[in-house]
Amino acid sequence: MGLLIFALIIIVLVAAFSLQNAAPVTISFLLWKFQASLAIVIFLSVLIGATIATIIAFWLKFRKKEQKLD
Repeated sequence: MGLLIFALIIIVLVAAFSLQNAAPVTISFLLWKFQASLAIVIFLSVLIGATIATIIAFWLKFRKKEQKLD
């Protein structure tokens, strides 16, 4: 339950920060270059980071469980 509350607080803070920084920015990545709202860039960055962290956490948990069985 505590983790859920923590996640909701982070989401609210990111949303508030994103809304206050809605200016368009130019994004350059390798050969791509495009413009997007800073709010979208921040939101997608947080979403991708959370997804990667979740995948790594599940992988480590699975690996630890697998080692206990051996």
